[in-house]
Amino acid sequence: MNKLILIAALTCAAPACAAEWVRGEVTKLDPARSKVTLKHAAIVSIRMDAMTMPFKVKDAAVLTTLKVGDNVRFQVVEEEHELVVQQIEVQP
Repeated sequence: MNKLILIAALTCAAPACAAEWVRGEVTKLDPARSKVTLKHAAIVSIRMDAMTMPFKVKDAAVLTTLKVGDNVRFQVVEEEHELVVQQIEVQP
């Protein structure tokens, strides 16, 4: 049984587990700092409750496709002790 728990924990540490899609709403854009503030649902993979907070984006060019009020889905991972949005897509 302990081996099974260890295998599950190691599997969840893989990048694929950390890159779940999360729903949110854009509340602020800060292109100069490559940041977007999102009111988001809980992020299960990193044990974060739903809240509103700024995130760094991997590619600042993606901010030109967003506007405040957009409903989005996004993937976030931890890189060097900072949460970074890897992908973000506007949802209808």
